[in-house]
Amino acid sequence: MMTNVAFVNNLTKYAELIVRVGVNVQKNQEVFITGAIDQADLVRLVAEQAYLAGASNVHVDWTDDSLSRLKYEKAADEVFTRFPEWETAKRNSFVERNAVFISIVSSSPDLLSGIDSQRIANFQKAAGQGLQAFRRAVQSDKVSWTVVAAAGKAWASKVFPSVNEEEAVNQLWEAIFKAVRLHSEDPVKAWEEHNATLHSKAQALNENHFVKLHYTAPGTDMTIELSDKHIWVAAGSENQNHVSFMANMPTEEVFTVPQKTGVNGYVSSTKPLSYGGNIIDNFKITFEAGRIVKVEAEQGQETLQKLVDTDEGSHYLGEVALVPHESPISQSNILFYNTLFDENASNHLAIGSGYAFNIDGGKQMSPEELAENGVNASITHVDFMIGSAEMDIDGIKADGTIVPIFRKGNWAF
Repeated sequence: MMTNVAFVNNLTKYAELIVRVGVNVQKNQEVFITGAIDQADLVRLVAEQAYLAGASNVHVDWTDDSLSRLKYEKAADEVFTRFPEWETAKRNSFVERNAVFISIVSSSPDLLSGIDSQRIANFQKAAGQGLQAFRRAVQSDKVSWTVVAAAGKAWASKVFPSVNEEEAVNQLWEAIFKAVRLHSEDPVKAWEEHNATLHSKAQALNENHFVKLHYTAPGTDMTIELSDKHIWVAAGSENQNHVSFMANMPTEEVFTVPQKTGVNGYVSSTKPLSYGGNIIDNFKITFEAGRIVKVEAEQGQETLQKLVDTDEGSHYLGEVALVPHESPISQSNILFYNTLFDENASNHLAIGSGYAFNIDGGKQMSPEELAENGVNASITHVDFMIGSAEMDIDGIKADGTIVPIFRKGNWAF
């Protein structure tokens, strides 16, 4: 791990970017950070920047990959079927106090490789149920939140297997810094300009008001209907107090919510999916009237099926996102094995719940009203990548007019 002054300066700038752009901490606000113990340097810097921005208190939830693996190997089966009530209450209490939430991801994509898939599925379901209220707050932009990355050793070695561990970590940090525009003369301004560019694409899509999208590519022929009240959004969001934040850093996507029962056809993955500490790769999903009726995977078939079987809502889609093949992360030619990055290198979809803010007036709607407008509900939300340089997407208007949206993997307008 490099310890030179330049790296420390970059890490400090990264922490400032997370606080100022990621969650935009306001005076006297509480901050909830989730991060691994081997990323303590970054966590401490983020906490320091949060206090400098006026935070009243910074709470850190520490994680440890070795202990997580050990638990899955040794703990009693029933442990994975229940989610601690105090964990639920803790997060809900921070939501009630208008805290901001920062999640720093750094785990190995293979962390739980070889673990009984039923244990993983049981925990994912229990956690989804236990954190249902918290996730509703996040998915309706009630609170400010962001997901960012740090270069974990095992993850770095997975991404850069041809070099030693230290060099792999250095290269992954540099890739992260580039992806979040840290090397710009003014990173905060660079993000403001990037946000404006993405919002211009969202505005153009909203003005067209497509009723359906048609995707074609090798292994993909799929139509997705859109709710009459759907809204395309991009990058920056606003919480219930109209404070801006950036939910993902990096981000290159423009996205909306599909009509729950309006997805038909089949779609094939173009990048591996890291889910539950396992890799799912080379998979194909078939839909009928919105419902997933068949999954096929060369790697991780059982894990993928258990994901789909999490609950009734996990048999449907909750998000459709557009990302040009020429995006900076895609052009880096780095396969990150991490959805935060790989989804921003590729068009993608999400199995599970949809976002309330993707429906006009959705932030104020009840769960029943959201369902009436075609928004899927689930205790899970998992993105998977489908884009390539060979993908075409057409937008279809109510009068049947067809408008090219993507050609050969990139924006057609």
